[in-house]
Amino acid sequence: MGFYPVEAGTAPYDAEYFARYKAMASTPIGYQLSAARVNMVARHWDGPMIDVGIGSGAFITARNALRADKNTFGYDVNPDARDWLMERGLWRVPEIMDNLPVISLWDVLEHIPDFRPLLSRVRKFVFISIPIFTSGEHVLRSKHYRQDEHVWYFTTQGLIRVMFDCGFTCVESNTHETELGREDIGSFVFQRDGDCKP
Repeated sequence: MGFYPVEAGTAPYDAEYFARYKAMASTPIGYQLSAARVNMVARHWDGPMIDVGIGSGAFITARNALRADKNTFGYDVNPDARDWLMERGLWRVPEIMDNLPVISLWDVLEHIPDFRPLLSRVRKFVFISIPIFTSGEHVLRSKHYRQDEHVWYFTTQGLIRVMFDCGFTCVESNTHETELGREDIGSFVFQRDGDCKP
């Protein structure tokens, strides 16, 4: 794994960012990605969850469209995403929830400098999609090397080890998003198996 600090306040989480993700979600691959994520969650979990870092809200919309209980909520640092969630009554703040069963981090973990406090609140599952690398050279030539956004860079084994240290075991991994046309993306399901190691 690698860590590249991003200067505070430089990440582009604004109206333009939200609009860009909304446009990407409204493409054929965007719909397929949402469906793949909903299906992966359904293989492991049927209850309420919080999508942390919602992009445009596509996953929340897709999962709630299939459920009478509409129990997929969200949290985001982008003011436009926060407004979108609040307008729909879907805003939740995971940092203040003591018993958080499940979260999803679709293209999000790599943005969070210290994700351990968030993960320490999760009791059952963490669903993740994330760029996966084979080496430092791979990072440097990748389109996912984003010096204004991404602070973490993982190999598959590096991510699994970090999550194990946070008390989670990998119970599924796949490359469905890469097969749908994304570059070097791995998808993972981690189940709570213990406590965070010091």
